[in-house]
Amino acid sequence: MTNPKTRRLFILAHLWLAGFLAPAFLLVAISGGLYLLGNSGSFTTEDVTLPAGASLNFESPTLETDVRELLNAAKINQKFEYIRNRGTVIQLRPTSRTHLEFRQTDDGLTAIRKVPDFQGTLIELHKGHGPSWFKFYQKLVALGLIGVVFGGVLVGFLAKAYRRQTSIAVVIGSLIFIFLAFFS
Repeated sequence: MTNPKTRRLFILAHLWLAGFLAPAFLLVAISGGLYLLGNSGSFTTEDVTLPAGASLNFESPTLETDVRELLNAAKINQKFEYIRNRGTVIQLRPTSRTHLEFRQTDDGLTAIRKVPDFQGTLIELHKGHGPSWFKFYQKLVALGLIGVVFGGVLVGFLAKAYRRQTSIAVVIGSLIFIFLAFFS
């Protein structure tokens, strides 16, 4: 399978896929790297006034509808796609942009508007807390990354001049990963 035309086709597919997905790879690398260096971003917060006696049952099967009704009654203009329920706290997602967070406290229901800074937005997107369409895109990117990795290795193995170097790189990379992930 060392046909030059086949190898050229794999190289072209690998380069196109890598180039197309490069922005998503950079998002993950930059946001994850900054997070590991201690910059996880930040949110500015602002208390949101709710009508007197406002309440939500976080265990209700109609929670999303109840939240939308509460927002309408309070004349709060807040769009959201879905709710992340953590028992005593719910977040209106996506959290990669301005969003609300409701808490059940001893004093009743409270709401906070949270606005992420740029790094906070990147982290939320990285964690999959963005808009639904972006989450779908991230799933495609994950599949694409698998294709880029296997495609790059395959291209290295198909070229006789690069087989040894490709093999050495794959073995060393695998050993480092296994050691750091499971034995350190």
